Amino acid sequence: MKYCAKCGTQMEDNLTFCPNCGTPTGAAAAPAAATVINATDHTAEFDPKDISDNKVVAMLPYITSLLGVIVAALLSKDSPYVAFHIRQALKLMVCQMICCVAFIIPFLGWIAGGICLAIISVLQIIAFFQVCGGKAKEPAIISSLGFLK
Repeated sequence: MKYCAKCGTQMEDNLTFCPNCGTPTGAAAAPAAATVINATDHTAEFDPKDISDNKVVAMLPYITSLLGVIVAALLSKDSPYVAFHIRQALKLMVCQMICCVAFIIPFLGWIAGGICLAIISVLQIIAFFQVCGGKAKEPAIISSLGFLK
């Protein structure tokens, strides 16, 4: 004997539908797998050839900060993949500048600013390794920031 997954009615093994509620049983009752869409992963939006051709240039903004942004912008003017990573690196730089303002406040600002800068540095390292893997993902914390879309 088996039981209906929806209403719990006991039914015979050979039935394909529940006699009480009509829910399909067995293989037909298995729900379809839910598709999880990651809104911060934009890798599929870019041409694989663009990614492979400009991967090294896309690393520059994360390694050398503002100078890397300028060099990357000059080297790959027509690459949407590089432009995406330039925008993400600029978001990280703006967050770094905001964290540096916290250092004006003695003691508490020094601690908070240091922690924030450490977090942003970790985000830059993660973003760099994502570029090495050919990904176009927005860094975790700054993905919700609305500027530079």
